[in-house]
Amino acid sequence: MAYALPIISGESGLTRYLNEIRKFPMLEPQQEYMLAKRWREHEDRDAAQELVTSHLRLVAKIAMGYRGYGLPIGEVISEGNVGLMQAVKRFEPDKGFRLATYAIWWIRASIQEYILRSWSLVKMGTTASQKKLFFNLRKAKSQISALEEGELRPEHVATIATKLGVSEQDVIDMNRRLSGDTSLNAPMREDGEGEWQDWLVDDSTSQEVILADEEEKHNRHDALVDGLKVLNARERRIFEARRLAEDPITLEQLSDEFNISRERVRQIEVRAFEKVQSAVKAGMARIESIPARAADRAALPAH
Repeated sequence: MAYALPIISGESGLTRYLNEIRKFPMLEPQQEYMLAKRWREHEDRDAAQELVTSHLRLVAKIAMGYRGYGLPIGEVISEGNVGLMQAVKRFEPDKGFRLATYAIWWIRASIQEYILRSWSLVKMGTTASQKKLFFNLRKAKSQISALEEGELRPEHVATIATKLGVSEQDVIDMNRRLSGDTSLNAPMREDGEGEWQDWLVDDSTSQEVILADEEEKHNRHDALVDGLKVLNARERRIFEARRLAEDPITLEQLSDEFNISRERVRQIEVRAFEKVQSAVKAGMARIESIPARAADRAALPAH
């Protein structure tokens, strides 16, 4: 999928690019759904183009969170756009969630893959655990007050290895690569782009924390969608009307709709809630039992 998108020409062109992408209108849910259906069912490239351009602002917002890695912001945004296009290509609108919810994983994954490829000082493999360690070691050290330069103490190594699900030797090796005795003003890449001081931690919420929170919401949403499948039509109608609607309707209204007593409606509601709750818990347990799932999604490879 290739599209004619606005181009960033260096840092000076960033303002112009941001102004250009603001001209693309945001989509209402029904508009987005119909465009996505046209793309999936008829491979309508105009529909796909509109889906992509309407989400360029999302890519730019996410990309700005990665400016501290010493890479040209134009390239970071371009990589994020590649992830967005992959998301549009694979988006399934009938699953019930918005494109932005799905695309954020592909955008972040594409940007993170680019960072790993570009940061020449890091000579490491590309396994999910190594990527997770690369993006989370500094935060883990901060949480246990171990940000001093040099070797980590054995107890700190053990704590971080357990927390991140990697070997103690991996923690030691990565810490040496990321700390060492490099000057804060030393260039991070051979072309001189970026300095070590770009890595200094600020007090804002980290990308990893945001990603973890969003992943949790995504997992719970998927588990709820699957959980609703255990209900029959009447149970689902009552459950959604009473538990999921922004403005729940009364027992009396549902009693009239199904021609049953209000007490019977209440009983069905309680039973439906218990069935969904059990299904959601089982679904979340399955997700959490898959080894390295969080790391894989944080660094999902582009195809």
